[in-house]
Amino acid sequence: MDEKDTKILKILMEEGRKPFTEIAKELNTSESSIRKRIKKMESCGIIKGYNVIVEPNKIGYGVVALTGFDTIPEDFLHVANELCKYEEVKKVYTTTGDHMIMTEIWAKDGRELSEIIFNKIGRIEGIKKVCPAIILEQMK
Repeated sequence: MDEKDTKILKILMEEGRKPFTEIAKELNTSESSIRKRIKKMESCGIIKGYNVIVEPNKIGYGVVALTGFDTIPEDFLHVANELCKYEEVKKVYTTTGDHMIMTEIWAKDGRELSEIIFNKIGRIEGIKKVCPAIILEQMK
């Protein structure tokens, strides 16, 4: 990776659907050069894919919670894998710090969030502690 690849990545991270021709113009290079560089970054795993960013509120999810989970150490991977199975759990991260696992959970309202956390997910064997924090506003 060189400086041009870094610039291409920055552009794609801001606007993943930006046409190669516009990226080329912005970086003062050819469209074929951009295409080759992106293809190379895809093939070696630097670029893993392209995503659609959805605004949860616009599709009926009024509550988004970052939720930390602490587990019995020997059940750590089991719990993380089980969390991945729930449709409401949009992201799962294994972490260091205050919690062993962090998730992003979408719910229609507070009542549904409670149902998801305490009656569904909270029953996974090995969970010791659940710490939800509702996102009030995404700033960046």
